[in-house]
Amino acid sequence: MAIDETREFKPIRIALLTLSDTRTLDNDTSGDILAQRIADKGHVLATRKILREDVPALVAQLDAWIDDPEIDCVISTGGTGLTGRDVTPEALDQIIIAHSGKLIPGFGELFRWLSYKSIGTSTVQSRAMAIMAGATYIFALPGSNGAVKDGWDGILFEQLDSRNRPCNFVELMPRLKEV
Repeated sequence: MAIDETREFKPIRIALLTLSDTRTLDNDTSGDILAQRIADKGHVLATRKILREDVPALVAQLDAWIDDPEIDCVISTGGTGLTGRDVTPEALDQIIIAHSGKLIPGFGELFRWLSYKSIGTSTVQSRAMAIMAGATYIFALPGSNGAVKDGWDGILFEQLDSRNRPCNFVELMPRLKEV
């Protein structure tokens, strides 16, 4: 598991989505952390939005980004808990069905394992997950600053780097629409 500096880095275009009924661009610290990390690693922040936690609105936004050839990946924060307003996994389930997508179960499993080191058994309350729909990866992280750091620093920065060995999500992108 390492970055192979002899390989070419291929920046990808990432849409960043915060799901919250209270956050704005002025106080979205977890979104700010991700935006900075995306730029620091050489990727392109294609767009950034904040939406209320609402399944139809989330599905509509994700549908638009999946259909947009300028978006390779979506990273969302928020809406992955257990309360009535936490609806990100339910929206992603609809996206999987609508786009003949695929669940990436290892992402949520690894996220919770990493998160356990930070917050102990409280990690069982997280429904962090990832899917692939069309040719777009979608990663759903909890909305806390610690969670986005765990998700990016512990998983995404390596898996979204085309130089990561033995494999990474970027090298699969040309083949995502195979049948």
